[in-house]
Amino acid sequence: MDPGDVTLFERSLGDATRRATGADLDAALDDLGWPDALIDDPQVAVSLLFRLQGESGATSSSLGRVMAHALGLADGSTTVLPAVGGCAPPGTVDDGWLRVDGLAPATLPDRPTALVVASTIGGATSACTVATASLDLHPVAGLDPDIGLLRVNGEIETVGSQVDVPAGPWPAAVALGRRAVAHELIGASRTMLDLACDHARGRIQFDRPIASFQAVRHRLAEALVAVAMAEAMLEAAWLDPTPDTSAMAKAVAGRQAKTTARHCQQVLAGIGFTVEHPFHRYVRRTLVLDALLGTAASLTTALGVELVDQRRLPPLLPL
Repeated sequence: MDPGDVTLFERSLGDATRRATGADLDAALDDLGWPDALIDDPQVAVSLLFRLQGESGATSSSLGRVMAHALGLADGSTTVLPAVGGCAPPGTVDDGWLRVDGLAPATLPDRPTALVVASTIGGATSACTVATASLDLHPVAGLDPDIGLLRVNGEIETVGSQVDVPAGPWPAAVALGRRAVAHELIGASRTMLDLACDHARGRIQFDRPIASFQAVRHRLAEALVAVAMAEAMLEAAWLDPTPDTSAMAKAVAGRQAKTTARHCQQVLAGIGFTVEHPFHRYVRRTLVLDALLGTAASLTTALGVELVDQRRLPPLLPL
């Protein structure tokens, strides 16, 4: 896309994410041609949509579509995501049985079929299209029920159709999914910072806005640095879209979202704890997003173990 098209596309996506969520947002994205943009320019499509979703708090089934795109699959089915905290395929195939344990958007019951990526005994990966009615679906309440996720379980003897997928694409699908979630974490972090800045400018103490107090300014500056660091790491991950670099970007975005939340909470003080203020919704959302496709803590640990095992540093990222 040329710069003018990107600006227009961003404006349209921003309007869609502000006024719609869930199934309505999925329909709006189809009308705007976002699936076509995902094919033509994945970086633009992913970075714009997920950042805007993070900023507005909207939800959609786009993460599954992004991972299906990376696998070269686009049959129209909703893709089942890995379980919370994990990154392994949500399905396993063994002796003719498909066992499923994963997550899906709340719109899955409206779809006749679901796409399940499964691993086999030999370590290969396959994509299975199964009837939605054959799966057990349970709403995920917990910390952020508004994110609209379902726990998906099932044990199916006969798979409706199966398409072999080379073993390599699954890590690439996880990598693209992690970059998408990192964009959403950064969008939510930006909104938390904006909420704190607005409060600091409007809150008056000792006849002065608290934004003029050095301690408050330091908190906001630390939050801004945290967001900028996550953005820089994510930009590097697009330049070098390897699984390790994408894992670094996801880990940094998750950790820095928590840093942003902590400093912004201090600036907002008591108002930030109230249900009436929107801040708590973004804190909840970032905590859940951090758990998708590996938490910041687990990814950092895995990357550290890999460095120790290989006894060498990764190549420098492109600058």
